[in-house]
Amino acid sequence: MVTFATNDCGPCPARTLCTTGKRRQLSLPPRELAQAHSAMRAAEHTIGFQADYARRAGVEGTIHQAVAHGARRARYRGLTKTRLDHVFMACALNLPRLEAFWNGTPLDRRRTSHLTRLEPDLAA
Repeated sequence: MVTFATNDCGPCPARTLCTTGKRRQLSLPPRELAQAHSAMRAAEHTIGFQADYARRAGVEGTIHQAVAHGARRARYRGLTKTRLDHVFMACALNLPRLEAFWNGTPLDRRRTSHLTRLEPDLAA
């Protein structure tokens, strides 16, 4: 933790970009941690990282979809029934994806409300 006196900050030309608080402190991480952070930020721009991140985003989207359909808590007692419920949930989540894949139509990735989706039907 580095603390600056008010007299040090008074003549600084970048004072408007700095904090407006009375205590002027700056937290500096250890050198090893700062170097690790900069290395990870540089790795974010590689093609391999972006491919891994895209895969992760797909998995997280699937998990979000399962949780939205009630998969956060088990509805049954016992591992056998719970496992069967998970398999049924996975099948139900994969059916629209398989249908879109077989018909060659992309899944609707836009976030639209239910009312907005009904709007074209109301106009017809």
